[in-house]
Amino acid sequence: MAEVLSPRIIAIANQKGGVGKTTTAINLATAIAATHKTVLVIDLDPQGNASTGLGIDRSMREVNSYHVLIGEAPLASAVQGTGIPGLSLVPSGMDLSGADVELVDMDRREWRLADALKSVSGYDYVLIDCPPSLTLLTVNALVAAHAVMVPLQCEFFALEGVTHLVSTIERVRQSLNPGLELQGIVLTMFDTRNNLSDMVAADVRGFFGDKVYKTVIPRNVRISEAPSHGKPVLLYDVKSSGAEAYIHLASEVLKRERDLRAEKGAA
Repeated sequence: MAEVLSPRIIAIANQKGGVGKTTTAINLATAIAATHKTVLVIDLDPQGNASTGLGIDRSMREVNSYHVLIGEAPLASAVQGTGIPGLSLVPSGMDLSGADVELVDMDRREWRLADALKSVSGYDYVLIDCPPSLTLLTVNALVAAHAVMVPLQCEFFALEGVTHLVSTIERVRQSLNPGLELQGIVLTMFDTRNNLSDMVAADVRGFFGDKVYKTVIPRNVRISEAPSHGKPVLLYDVKSSGAEAYIHLASEVLKRERDLRAEKGAA
């Protein structure tokens, strides 16, 4: 009998918008799937950009992450194919913008996504694209996840914002999900022409050390253009610097995961 896969769940989170969070979610998922692994992306952002970026039209999102969270549908019924081998998606819907209010009075409100994911198997990785806020939607993602990846834009207030998020991760770890860990911080929108990017990168690496990935995601027009075509940049222009960066990032992520499994196995 074939072994049933138990997926590794990674939340991609930053309470600040416009940092490349969704772009990282869809392109990292695509790059991991290209290594012959199976990946499920859960779009937990009411804006639904991950769904759009993976080519799922709004008319095709009748059953989505909102219905899963409020218990109207099992997660498996919301899963859609993306046309990318090995990559599936649970899309977002407009109703998700009001989910916080509905969740407040529900039983196990912080564990709704974790409970839904208990029935999911057959994937190597589940990547959760969180909204740009620290609401019950993000808390649900952090409670369901094994680890958190933080995309961090190379700008002046970047370090201040991420330290706030890390403190939130610590609170979730202490009270709701003891196994939650910081998988890594990825520097995004890196501009080689701008000294500020180098300064921010040095500050973040000085503070977080080897938790920061070596790979940096550059400012790249192809990355910006790809979502309007409903494609990850790896499919839109695989030779672009943005696509190459996400391929390198996927290699780093998978290496960290292998090293972590080896470390836990040795323990």
